[in-house]
Amino acid sequence: MATTLSLHLSRASGRVSLRSVACPLLHRRHLASAASPSGQPKTFSNQSQIPRLPIPSLTATAERYKRTLLPALTTDEYASAATAVDEFVKEGGLGEVLQERLKQLDREEPNSWLETLWLNKAYLEYREPTLINVNWWTQFRDPDVGLLKQAPAPGHVSDFQLERAAGFVSGLLTFNHKINNELIPPESTRAGPLCMHQYKNQFGAYRLPEEPRDRIVVTWPATASHITVLFRDQLFRVQVLGATGERVPVKAIEGQLRQIVTDVNALPNLALQPPVGILTSEHRDTWARFRASLARDPGNVRSLEAIDTSLFVLCLDDYASADDMDIAHRNLFHGRNARNRWFDKSMQFIVESNGRGGVNGEHSPADAVIPCKIFDEFLTSEPAQDPAGANASITLPPPEHLHWTVDAATAEAIVVAEERARKVIENVDSVILHYGVFGSEFIKKVKVSPDSFMQMVYQLAYYRQHGRPTPTYESASSRAFKHGRTETVRSCSVESVRFTEAWEDKNVSPAQKLELFDKAVASHGEYMKAASTGQGVDRHLLGLRFQLRTDAERAQAGIFNDPSYWSSQHWRLSTSNTSPGDNHWGGFGAVYEDGYGVNYAIGKKRVRMSVSSYKNVKETDSAAFRKTIEGVMEELADVLEKRWK
Repeated sequence: MATTLSLHLSRASGRVSLRSVACPLLHRRHLASAASPSGQPKTFSNQSQIPRLPIPSLTATAERYKRTLLPALTTDEYASAATAVDEFVKEGGLGEVLQERLKQLDREEPNSWLETLWLNKAYLEYREPTLINVNWWTQFRDPDVGLLKQAPAPGHVSDFQLERAAGFVSGLLTFNHKINNELIPPESTRAGPLCMHQYKNQFGAYRLPEEPRDRIVVTWPATASHITVLFRDQLFRVQVLGATGERVPVKAIEGQLRQIVTDVNALPNLALQPPVGILTSEHRDTWARFRASLARDPGNVRSLEAIDTSLFVLCLDDYASADDMDIAHRNLFHGRNARNRWFDKSMQFIVESNGRGGVNGEHSPADAVIPCKIFDEFLTSEPAQDPAGANASITLPPPEHLHWTVDAATAEAIVVAEERARKVIENVDSVILHYGVFGSEFIKKVKVSPDSFMQMVYQLAYYRQHGRPTPTYESASSRAFKHGRTETVRSCSVESVRFTEAWEDKNVSPAQKLELFDKAVASHGEYMKAASTGQGVDRHLLGLRFQLRTDAERAQAGIFNDPSYWSSQHWRLSTSNTSPGDNHWGGFGAVYEDGYGVNYAIGKKRVRMSVSSYKNVKETDSAAFRKTIEGVMEELADVLEKRWK
């Protein structure tokens, strides 16, 4: 039976729980049999072998945590913070009590002590708009034939756009079929198997706005036979599979998209439905209230259900962005005033009139590596071919135009939401760097880890740009553990600060600078290994903090009351590695108003990255930071190459 998973934190007890709600299975005969027909291991066959995420010892976390505080604190500040940490973890102290509670939580949880706690605290209880703040974007590489050299005039679509969009849809249906039938080979590293659970959290998944906390609704197997399509803010329920799950030719899907364009173009303005999708860009409490208001009408309920249960969203834009990379990606990042979008869906695919494609994704259900695998598969198969067994004799029902009954308050809320989205979008300063001088091949040649190299680039670039080090977040995957997501690598270290200070000091010899660079790289590599094996500090400290039950305990927990706890997490540099970036590249909004969001992908011969910040903060400047990063990359590469010549 297909199961819808609704993740939430019990309001009464504060305990994390996982609720499963049965839902109808639409196409039972298309689900996995007991064994893979090819004889290869099934997608989720290794899940029982994957260990649970460990809970680090208090002393290990305390020592690593204290060391991460050194770069950001004065001597007196550090002494105060270290005293608070030592007091917390001492024998018989509060830390031991919270550690036992965390262990009890681990015994109660089916998969991981962290899973739902992280989902709730990192995502679902966050009330600001997911637009910019949570959702990520990805731009696809252009097809081999290129984009249309002359895009149609604004307000029109192109045949090429519809053809490519239909190919995306068909490729996505193929991947979903593989997940449903466990035909994706289980992934592993030299250390062992990786958790494949997040693959269940993409197709059909959506974020449901509720007060005071949203929910993620996930259905697996994802057996819906329809998708949601937006064109000029009009929403359609579009059948893309036969009545019992049969595949159809790509041309049949293209015909469905073409019909939508024809239908919308034939509508008089008065018959156009209100752009309800804009509300998904609003503050989560605001959207929750208006969605609840919409749901009081049976017709609106049917429309919402059609969107919620669809496999994914496809947005057809009747315009093309400029070719300038700094401009083109912004349509994927946020669209035009959040129009023609539905930001709650796990994946919404966007195709412009010149054929440019990409995704805007809701981050809660999964981390970037999972959707990236999906994109790689269908992008490397372009131009799309008909799937095996496609039945050209099937006639799909016509697209269903979703209708809305909207009262005056909701109509006004849509206007307000668009204006708020416009202001948020205008404040975003986002630029792209496609650095083609070298990539991972060269970095490995000079005997440096490509990821550590880039992290040291960012440390030196920030120091050079702003004259000081800053707390830095890098995400490390914890998929080596059951239902693992991420852990924080605190890339700004004692060693990285020594390296950056020395590199900028003319009185330090080149040999000394390289020695400090090597130590910084080694320190980063050690932290990455620790984080990837469940021995980071941030998730453990989060878990301990949320075991506090009373005001007296909270007052006693000096480790969390010391200013350093929060200041050390003020990630002015938030970074994420989504290598190799050969088929797509992306980005996200800066985590803090006075910081940068940097996504990077290291290919064999190039590095692609995006840099985002906010215009209302004079201290940050994405274009200037990009220039500094590029200069640092060239400088480090030159010095390292000379060392190994």
